[in-house]
Amino acid sequence: MATAAAESTDGARRWIGLGLALAVLAAAVLAPPLAGLPVAGQRAIGILLFAVVLWVTEAVDLTVSAFLISSLIILLVGTSPDMQDATKVIGIARARDMAIAGFANNAVALVAAALVFAAAVTATGLDRRIALATLSRVGTRPQGILAGTLAVGIVLAFLVPSATARVSAVVPIVLGIIAAFGMQRDSRLAALLMIGSAQICSVMNIGVLTAAAQNATFLGLIRGAIPGATVTWLDWLIAAAPFWLIMTPVVYAVLWRFHTPEAEVASGGAESIAGELKALGPMSGAEKRTLLAGILLLGFWATEGKLHPLDTASSTIIAVTVLMLPRIGVMTWKQAQAAVPWGTLILFATGIALGTVLVQTRGAGWMANQIVDIFALRHATPFMVVAVMAAFLIVVHLGFASATALAAAFIPIVISVLQEVSRAGVPVNVVGLTMVLQFVVSFGFLLVVNAPQNMVAFGTGTFQARDFMRSGIVITVIGYALILLLTATWWDWLGYVRG
Repeated sequence: MATAAAESTDGARRWIGLGLALAVLAAAVLAPPLAGLPVAGQRAIGILLFAVVLWVTEAVDLTVSAFLISSLIILLVGTSPDMQDATKVIGIARARDMAIAGFANNAVALVAAALVFAAAVTATGLDRRIALATLSRVGTRPQGILAGTLAVGIVLAFLVPSATARVSAVVPIVLGIIAAFGMQRDSRLAALLMIGSAQICSVMNIGVLTAAAQNATFLGLIRGAIPGATVTWLDWLIAAAPFWLIMTPVVYAVLWRFHTPEAEVASGGAESIAGELKALGPMSGAEKRTLLAGILLLGFWATEGKLHPLDTASSTIIAVTVLMLPRIGVMTWKQAQAAVPWGTLILFATGIALGTVLVQTRGAGWMANQIVDIFALRHATPFMVVAVMAAFLIVVHLGFASATALAAAFIPIVISVLQEVSRAGVPVNVVGLTMVLQFVVSFGFLLVVNAPQNMVAFGTGTFQARDFMRSGIVITVIGYALILLLTATWWDWLGYVRG
């Protein structure tokens, strides 16, 4: 009965969300023409608002929302007056090409290849071995185990290009540790370790370009909006290094303050980890080849544009190709096909397409003008622009369960805002500050529903949503303050703040 009631409530919520999305779309499309905004741009904004409502209410699956967005671009933008000649329409064929243009973006190729590589790391068990090997060196005190859990998250961020996969690899190990300590799943130690595994994942999504799909969304959008613009893997690593190096001890201290465990010494945990590590046996040939591929890939990413002409996407594609070859590979295409979340890829490509449509139809520029006027950014300093836009993104993120969707919806607006204030005379580096604000997109610290990796940890039943939020508020505030501090110092010194 309870299950039936829950399903009924969920169904009603979805219908309400879909109805609200359609109402918002209709209001935008049927509204009188707005000054300075082409009809196509007005309809593109309507599609964006429709998408945001769908994503916030989770009225439909994210992959289904991608198909709905593509269909609306074809139908609504395709029947809009041409922006160069109002006597003609843009046309269905041209709008269709706009709707699927995201699939031709090399950032999509990067995400696809990265997801396959993550599947290879998981299929060989390399991620589990790395996690166990790291935790086996931290002792039996909860302080050391928490530090080890955070260290695992840092190491895996460089080798597993999927936030959800990283936390999924750590969860069973943490549950095993908790069981070995003879503690319940709802113990404070369980909450401490599980929340820690999720929060360090969000920190490292900022630290490493290839750690999360939303970062590739940024790459695709910035390259589309500014021809020739790019950020290399090493550029990102150097820029983000102070953030994650400072935030890691911050996360440790905050979590320990809010979730101090019951016992000072946990017996049995070391034996449990050692036993699991021993059960894995020596490294298999597949694990060794995957580890070698990962190390070589890190080398190629770090030397992009310096020692070789291969960009991040190209080197990743080559690496996963080798990992699927007969005899020397570590998995088959069927295994990869089953392990990769293809819906994420479809959403990602559609998000890039929607962002491009907003720019091409001048919808993003119009919205940017409104934001610039409301916050008086034409007369602001670069620091104040970051302060306002970062706070804006943190608040907006409260309604999103996917940072990829958040990036797809708002990075085009961020780019347009920065371009507008630049035209007004504010000396901003558009590419550099877009990267800084992309860091903020990964702030999934506050609510369990703000990131898939949070939901993986939450699904273990080891903590309540309010437990996550209590410590998450402090982490978010400190993270925001650190963004401002680094904007005034490190990123300014690197030349990413002023144009």
